[in-house]
Amino acid sequence: MSVLEINKDNFEMEVLQSDKPVLLDFWAPWCGPCRMVGPIIDEIAKENSDIRVGKVNVDDNPELAASFGAMSIPLLVVVKDGKAVAQALGARPKDALLEMLAPFKE
Repeated sequence: MSVLEINKDNFEMEVLQSDKPVLLDFWAPWCGPCRMVGPIIDEIAKENSDIRVGKVNVDDNPELAASFGAMSIPLLVVVKDGKAVAQALGARPKDALLEMLAPFKE
């Protein structure tokens, strides 16, 4: 599955109403660590059909960033059943992100 571009218009349907856990990547194009995490996020999306993966550009969606308390980026948040259940701040290797997701996958 490909990475979804999440914004205020599709957030409720794609994230809050998702029947699968959602990994959200809060990022910005000017953020160096975000650019390092980006390809990892893309790989996770392609390799894991039992989750959804979305990216939230914090410059374009400040209200979503604020609602998750994204003061620094990259911020990676797992949302399950409409609630944030795990998060990690800063660049993380792929295995650490998969480990963060593991308890919430079906």
